[in-house]
Amino acid sequence: MEDIRIAVIGHGFMGHEHETMLSQMEGIRLIGFSDRDPKQLDDVKEGLKRYESNEALLADPEVDVVLIAANNNQHHDLVIQAARAGKDIICEKPAAMSLEELDDMVRVTNECGVKFTVHHQRRLDQDFRIMKEIFDQKALGDVYMMKNSLYGFNGNMHDWHVYISEGGGMLYDWGVHLIDQILFMMPEAKITSIYADVRNVINFEVDDYFKILLRFDNQVMAEVELGTYLLADKPQDKWFERHWIMGGNKGTAYVDGFEPEGRIVRTTELLTNVSGSRTMTAAGPTRSFGPPAPGKIVTEDVPKVNTCHRDYFENYKKAYYGEEDFLVKIPETRRVLTVMDAVRESAKTGKSVDFE
Repeated sequence: MEDIRIAVIGHGFMGHEHETMLSQMEGIRLIGFSDRDPKQLDDVKEGLKRYESNEALLADPEVDVVLIAANNNQHHDLVIQAARAGKDIICEKPAAMSLEELDDMVRVTNECGVKFTVHHQRRLDQDFRIMKEIFDQKALGDVYMMKNSLYGFNGNMHDWHVYISEGGGMLYDWGVHLIDQILFMMPEAKITSIYADVRNVINFEVDDYFKILLRFDNQVMAEVELGTYLLADKPQDKWFERHWIMGGNKGTAYVDGFEPEGRIVRTTELLTNVSGSRTMTAAGPTRSFGPPAPGKIVTEDVPKVNTCHRDYFENYKKAYYGEEDFLVKIPETRRVLTVMDAVRESAKTGKSVDFE
């Protein structure tokens, strides 16, 4: 198979990440970059093209695929321009700022007959994949809850992320990933209701905290929580606090960190219900929340997984030539945006939103 020739629009944080990864991959040839700020191209690696404009990149016959890593509010127009130039497209998340934008993008890419997918590389995060393996194996029995959370100590965002007009805010930044992980965890389950709290804690324009509750028809209650201003006293040890927890009727699992550490926790036997009996502890008359007797709690290793963000492009190479499906399908992306619409509605009204 011939190398897939990719050029990237946008040489910011993600543009640099793509430059590093794609430059090292067999089967992909990175052609070059464009950026609306010419200074962003100053450190493009030797041997790669530095296009004077997006239009020049799109007109280059040497480019097969355009990877759009520009600001969120630019995705719609750039996808349509790339499609009309006959280029296949990978778009950074969020694919669009609204369902209407995404539907328009899909219509044009279909009309032009080009391939279109979205870069949801965090489906390949090891912490998420460990929890998905636990869920898929039914290692905890019937799961009734899961929580997917990310906390930062700094609070302030950077660059264009602080402006509504540019598509900034944490719901568009990390919220898209955290919601997508929950939906990809349980693709067959339908959401019955959504409740959300979205806040501007210390940022003037954009959200920097949210809590989202998703109730599913498989009886799972999923919680997604993010805060950029939840302070830690040892920020030198952990820039983020990244956590998963999942509860079932046969145990609990937790995973912490992007380089994950976690355990499956079980009891050797359950407390028995004794009518009229009361047990005194140092905390008062309780058994459920008292310290467990020795040997009551046992732990197991979490499953081993071997995934990384590079796997997204390994899949892309095969899917591009029809050997397998794209990891990220547009209807899945549309579902995430639909959830985000419901999140905003719930946060605005303070009420739960019926869904699906």
